[in-house]
Amino acid sequence: MTLHDRDGFTAFVTTLPGVTLHEQWEALVAKVGGKVFCLLGDASGDIVFKVGEIAFDGLTELEGIAQAAYFAKRQWVRVSPGALENELAQGYVRQSHRLIADKLTRKLKAELGI
Repeated sequence: MTLHDRDGFTAFVTTLPGVTLHEQWEALVAKVGGKVFCLLGDASGDIVFKVGEIAFDGLTELEGIAQAAYFAKRQWVRVSPGALENELAQGYVRQSHRLIADKLTRKLKAELGI
């Protein structure tokens, strides 16, 4: 199982603290504290997640990785199946979770066990 299939995506992201899954935008969307940190496209199997600025610049140079459509702000990438090894993709998804969770209120973090 990989992050690019529904079962693998669900199994991995639900191991992260405070995660909820939602069907939205023709995708399976992972949120922490009500904020999107990652999604899996239903038809394409592409995953989308937030990265830091340096990672964004490096990743978007790779084949199969581009700035995510509909995410107006920079630093969201769309990764096609096979563009990253699964373990590396999981590391980036963990980082995306952390980037989004860090912006939550102290109270909400405590409620979510973060």
